[in-house]
Amino acid sequence: MIILGVDPGLNATGWGVIRAEGNRISHIAHGTLRIPADMPMAARLSALYTGLAGVVAESGAGTAAAEEVFVNKNPQSTLKLGQARGVVLAALAGSGLEVAEYATRLVKKALVGTGAAEKDQVRAMVERLMPGVKIKSTDAADALAVAICHAHHQASVKALGGYR
Repeated sequence: MIILGVDPGLNATGWGVIRAEGNRISHIAHGTLRIPADMPMAARLSALYTGLAGVVAESGAGTAAAEEVFVNKNPQSTLKLGQARGVVLAALAGSGLEVAEYATRLVKKALVGTGAAEKDQVRAMVERLMPGVKIKSTDAADALAVAICHAHHQASVKALGGYR
């Protein structure tokens, strides 16, 4: 199974593609879509949609997972992040992928063992799970972590014989 993980953001959206075979995972690709902050909002959201749709088309992914938005202290930032996340979900679903969503704390706990892990701890664990892979950004590391979390979740569901 090829999984596309996404860490939504308006300025930088991380993406990571892995192959999951049972309990084994391997890295395929990762990167960050960077959207210029000086563009009008509608143009930024459109660029995010187009960029992510391109990633989906090139990835060969059969399923996707996205990180849920956490609430910032600044309501305006939370709203903008929510808009970016909506575009991400629309681009993934619009490309025909089934999309799972995971809370940030759940992703961190699945990889590091604690939901309060720091970003550098998540990145270090992703690199440990995929030897030889040098992650280019924290956004891409988070996206790979989401994909790995989804792979582990899917393996658990399969082992239990499906959802109950």
